[in-house]
Amino acid sequence: MSTTVLVIDDAPDVHTLLAARLRPEGVQLLSAMGWREGFDLALSTLPDLILLDVDMPEHTGLDLCRTLKAEPRTADIPIIFLTGATDVNTKVHGFDLGAIDYVTKPFHPAELRARVRSALRTKRYQDLLGARAKLDALTGLHNRGFFDEFLASAIAEAIRLERPCSVVLIDLDRFKSLNDRFGHPFGDLVLQRAGELVAGCVRGGDAACRYGGEELVLVLPNVDSAIASRVAERVRSAFARLDLAPRGERIQVTASFGVAELREVGVRTPAELVAAADAALYHAKQNGRDRVEIARDAGAKAA
Repeated sequence: MSTTVLVIDDAPDVHTLLAARLRPEGVQLLSAMGWREGFDLALSTLPDLILLDVDMPEHTGLDLCRTLKAEPRTADIPIIFLTGATDVNTKVHGFDLGAIDYVTKPFHPAELRARVRSALRTKRYQDLLGARAKLDALTGLHNRGFFDEFLASAIAEAIRLERPCSVVLIDLDRFKSLNDRFGHPFGDLVLQRAGELVAGCVRGGDAACRYGGEELVLVLPNVDSAIASRVAERVRSAFARLDLAPRGERIQVTASFGVAELREVGVRTPAELVAAADAALYHAKQNGRDRVEIARDAGAKAA
């Protein structure tokens, strides 16, 4: 994925000059000539860096910086101000609003490129830390915090667009007995392998997460229970191919699955949808384990 830099400046020659100066950096430049166009483009593209002119008609760059930092979707995008002024108070105000740097016009090519590289390097490092903070260290899947945020967003979008949204809860069968019999290092290995297996069975727009302990969970936006149950069956069948032989003793790891779809069970909140999937999972356990059950109503009566 290419690195994108959004330039917001009302002077066409500045855009031409920046395109020439930053061409050696290999970044994709996006251009906006004013406040509204710049804000809309920032929202729609979420660039890696914004170069923002301080002195624009109608609304200043300082006003736009304040607006961008107040918008959750753009709050973390680094902003470098472009200015011909050397007024210290203006610069201090810009830093207070959340800008990370200033570049003074006329631009010195080497300085401009160095400041842009520094800002992008810092952004990549922050993105990496943010991504790691959302991962479960053992399984490599997304963690519970990410799951909570993703599910809330997926449900809100499903309600707004009148589309389905499914959750699949996965519980490794008799996991405690495996831990007790073969030790926690083997239990960790089972979870690692299960995480790899589950991650390989979902689409790019889905979320595979560790819910807690030996429970994993899938969030499948725009997927009804029929398709979600087929995904669950694919994961269940894949467990049969896990090759695990602690102490030379080959064992079979199985899992039980509870599927719930937002509209089919008649709920509207993440907690309610997870509760429906959990009840379906309970039925799967009660009905012999190593199976998939689908919740059919808010009481999660399994199929």
